[in-house]
Amino acid sequence: MPHTFYKIWLHVVFSTYNCEPIITSKLEFFLHKHLNHLLMESGCFPAAINGMPDHVHLLFQMNPNKPVAEIIRQIKNVSSHTINQSNVIENKFAWQSGYGAFSVSESQIEKVKEYIRSQKEHHKNISFSEEFEKFLQVHALESNGDSNFKMT
Repeated sequence: MPHTFYKIWLHVVFSTYNCEPIITSKLEFFLHKHLNHLLMESGCFPAAINGMPDHVHLLFQMNPNKPVAEIIRQIKNVSSHTINQSNVIENKFAWQSGYGAFSVSESQIEKVKEYIRSQKEHHKNISFSEEFEKFLQVHALESNGDSNFKMT
């Protein structure tokens, strides 16, 4: 086959340091716009970005020439640095180490987009930790207590 084809969708979730609820409505707009820009710079194509005061969800088509860890490390490092340099919030901003990255089937893209868009409504009934534990269960992963995950 003379051509290479790919379309790799990822749903990525990560939280603020210590899951502190520091993403204010003022910061949220700035942050989501910046994350969108950073994903595009990485050769990824964002489809949805949203979250809560203590975490964010990203849905994007991955750049197959870059490892997932590199993409996430870069957007977390650059976004926290930019927030701290921009004085958008009073306190120092940082992301928690680690993240969840889950593959998404093309047939589920609209469902995941809607899920990400409706985060505010969704979290009226479930905490971030409960939500993340459900993600791990659905994807046959479990936390080993130190922010690392293992296959079950």
